[in-house]
Amino acid sequence: MAAKIRFVNYPKQYQQLKKEFDGVFEEIMSGGDFILRRHLEEFEQAIASYVGVKHAIGVNTGTDALYLSAHALGFGPGDEVITVAHTFVATIGAIVQCGATPVLVDVADDFNMDMDKVEAAITPRTKGIIPVHLNGHACNMDRLMAIASKHKLKVIEDAAQALGAKFRNRRAASFGDTSIFSFYPAKMLGTAGDGGMVCTNDDALARKLRAFRDNGRVESVEVIECFGWCTRLDNLHAALLNMKFKHFDGWVERRRQIARIYDRELRNVGDIMIHPVSGADYFDVYQNYVVRSKHRNALFDHMRSSGVEVLISWRVANHLQKALKLDHFKLPVTERISNEVLSLPLYPELTDDEAGVVIDAIKRFFSSGKSNQ
Repeated sequence: MAAKIRFVNYPKQYQQLKKEFDGVFEEIMSGGDFILRRHLEEFEQAIASYVGVKHAIGVNTGTDALYLSAHALGFGPGDEVITVAHTFVATIGAIVQCGATPVLVDVADDFNMDMDKVEAAITPRTKGIIPVHLNGHACNMDRLMAIASKHKLKVIEDAAQALGAKFRNRRAASFGDTSIFSFYPAKMLGTAGDGGMVCTNDDALARKLRAFRDNGRVESVEVIECFGWCTRLDNLHAALLNMKFKHFDGWVERRRQIARIYDRELRNVGDIMIHPVSGADYFDVYQNYVVRSKHRNALFDHMRSSGVEVLISWRVANHLQKALKLDHFKLPVTERISNEVLSLPLYPELTDDEAGVVIDAIKRFFSSGKSNQ
């Protein structure tokens, strides 16, 4: 059945903001401002101010933001970098692409790095840690930064799913040596294609990152400061993002409203587990609303056949992907989560009635006895 409730509804957002979208396109196309122009600078300044950092550097993708960060921090052959397997593969890939060795630790029940497991993974070769703020829920950064400081380790915050999230009233992406965002279309702040950003408070590091993104150039096309890459955030994407960013806080509040509806209506339904359970230290922005069930696969099929588009991230844990050769890591919580997680539709344009359709479909699954088949 074709989805009645889409997981993300791009056309609906466009129709709601059509005049603004079209105005941005007309302005950029009529002015011919395509690469490293004012709109990118304005967007970078807006993100830096919002997060609470000195520098934000727009790049082509969140993946490139990770890789450039790892390269700028000097990760390389002989180094080990600690991260998690319950993340998009790019987090681990950035370590491998630098020639360093990924060391994977398990996650806790909030889907984020288990801070009780980190110190045991540190060896004399450890050079850095990449915590992942998954689903719009921040890691416990006080504990992580204390460990990093104690062992003199560099930290890259993977905040691709956490723009706006907070830990103890401080924005995710404001703690590490660098931090990264993704502006992939499905993100809370997404563009019409790919986009990414690196943030840092280190002036020298920021200059290096700007050089890396533009073939070694920073202030002059005639002066090459180093070998680099061509991975700039295009001006059109930056202008679209900057326009959308004006709506961002309202979108976050709407996400939180929908999450509260799901929380209320799905509590005590079947074996559904609602995660994460956040305390006063956390401000969640709900990039994804994720539930767990031991009947996940059957529930997934039921939702799709009911016209509700749901998503599984990730059905096969990264350390169990044979081609990656990471199966020497034993990560039981990660494996259990991979077998149980299901992400429900959640985006600002989703109406309360549409959220009700999602909830009713889940309730029908458990009341019909399909969970016992």
